[in-house]
Amino acid sequence: MSSKQSTQQKILDAAQSLFAETGFNGTSLRQITSLAEVNLAAVNYHFGSKKELIQAVLQRYLVTLMPRLDSEFSALLAAESPAPLDKVLSVFVRPLLELNQVYPNGTRLFLQLLGRGYTDVQGHLRWFFNQNYGRVLSQLTKLMQQACPNLPPSELFWRLHFSLGTIVFTMASNEALTEIAEADYKEVIDIEGVILRLLPYLTAAIAAPSPIVAQDTQVTQIS
Repeated sequence: MSSKQSTQQKILDAAQSLFAETGFNGTSLRQITSLAEVNLAAVNYHFGSKKELIQAVLQRYLVTLMPRLDSEFSALLAAESPAPLDKVLSVFVRPLLELNQVYPNGTRLFLQLLGRGYTDVQGHLRWFFNQNYGRVLSQLTKLMQQACPNLPPSELFWRLHFSLGTIVFTMASNEALTEIAEADYKEVIDIEGVILRLLPYLTAAIAAPSPIVAQDTQVTQIS
């Protein structure tokens, strides 16, 4: 590994750790450079800005995750009939677990970082995702709409973000949850087991009848 790569790696590792622990807004560049044992100029030289550093930290996972999702989504869209929601969501399992090969505990770290992008209101990440992975996101949206044809786009938007919040909380408290499961219920469960338990819950929550649609239907019938 060259000196340049080594410095970049140290900065990315330090930034990832601090971003996951204290958030994007709560982490300063000085904290990152202190943990990475590099000077502030090194961050500016290698990444340009804090926003670009945030994007680079996520990108180390996305370059592995997104091509896999792209391939899987394309296959589902090419099928003769729409894929059921549980099948669409199950696509995420293997690609997410493979992030543990990118970095130790990569699955949990990536999902925590993704959640931080929303809780810390990092608007630039929406642009970043659309610019680099707009095709994959459009495929997912289309598959979700096909699987839940009775849900209006606005309702689907809310449910996807509620689901993301559930995923982020689950990943953030993963260690505590698995310890409780083992102590109270004698269950030994790993990260894959947690994800597989989460999927049926998300499927049911996303696909549940919309109270807004039901209310609109009642108003129409009365009028």
